[in-house]
Amino acid sequence: QVQLVESGGGLVQPGGSLRLSCAASGSIFSIDYMRWYRQAPGKQRELIADISRGGTTGYADSVKARFTISRDEAKNTVYLQMNSLKPEDTAVYTCNADVRRSVLVAFDAYWGQGTQVTVSS
Repeated sequence: QVQLVESGGGLVQPGGSLRLSCAASGSIFSIDYMRWYRQAPGKQRELIADISRGGTTGYADSVKARFTISRDEAKNTVYLQMNSLKPEDTAVYTCNADVRRSVLVAFDAYWGQGTQVTVSS
């Protein structure tokens, strides 16, 4: 089995910063793409950032230039540094990873449980 566990969410004032972490553990042979999604109340889940095994990154327009995704291969962990936070960034943030559990199987998608980020004064 593979588990993804997020941490780092919380309450922050507008203009503030937070750093989310998502650690993958369990039976892991390799990890390809790692991603961050968010879902605000009453809205659809939105892909906001992704990073390839080689470090290529992509961002949604809504977070570009404010959020930075990075990963630590040795720790099987992906991070999301969020700066200049706005009230509209309030959402549940969830990580996702394409994990291969052995050389004999294909990549499968795994999800974390989500962490709440609230931006409010």
